[in-house]
Amino acid sequence: MSRRWIALALVMATLLTAGCRPRQTAGGAGEPPARPSGDLPSSMAALGDSLSTGYGSCIVPASCERNSWSTGIGSQVDSHYRRLLAANPDIRGRSYTFAQPKARAADLAGQAALAVEVEPEYVTVQIGANDACRPTIADMTPVTTFRSQVDTALRVLKRDLPRARVLVVSIPDIHRVWQLGHERRLVFEVWGDRTCPSLLAAPTSTSKAAKDRRAAFKARVEAYNRELAAACRAYGKHCRWDGGAVHRVKFGLNMLTAFDFFHPNAEGLNAMADASWPRSFTW
Repeated sequence: MSRRWIALALVMATLLTAGCRPRQTAGGAGEPPARPSGDLPSSMAALGDSLSTGYGSCIVPASCERNSWSTGIGSQVDSHYRRLLAANPDIRGRSYTFAQPKARAADLAGQAALAVEVEPEYVTVQIGANDACRPTIADMTPVTTFRSQVDTALRVLKRDLPRARVLVVSIPDIHRVWQLGHERRLVFEVWGDRTCPSLLAAPTSTSKAAKDRRAAFKARVEAYNRELAAACRAYGKHCRWDGGAVHRVKFGLNMLTAFDFFHPNAEGLNAMADASWPRSFTW
């Protein structure tokens, strides 16, 4: 058995147990979140990548849409959909996930076109992790290209869903994954050479080249977030930026899946939902 699979076996039992813990809501133990204010949407859709599909949160390396921080219907994640459902029963059964694992900004316009067909009143947009997580720094999507691709997708929504509320969510602090795990053999052996190599390749190296590569990765994610914020401002009054709230989440290894120590598990997805929850729908 390879070291990667031995490491996975060692942590699986612990995380399986942790994944079964009951959810504590944002309002505290036993308290539902406060009812959001404003004219609440009766339908919603999620655009983006694996972070919006709950990838890996059902233990296996595959999408688990019921755990989506945005549109999830399961009990493990207090998603935006579930919070809206508690306040507006009309949204029941009207949450749609068009996000796809491995999606990049170039794929966002196609997802937007699919969303238009179901006419959601609320759309979450989360993209950029895969634009940064490439084989090398040189392979990462250029910042100007990233912005152009995001603008193209948002134009589709603005043209065909002019009244929909759009929430643009910041990219998590992916660099923190390296900070948390690079000194833990169990973790970096699970990473192997396939998980976000532009950041996580040679995770224990202290060479100047490795340090420069990690710094360049961190700077690119920050640049993408600035462009996401600017794209939302350019969209107009029906777009809201999360203010970098998801990027500021200080997650721990216990909030990442066991199979790759990279994607958020149910606890991590709850943190994303909490950080990005608008609390009011007045825009």
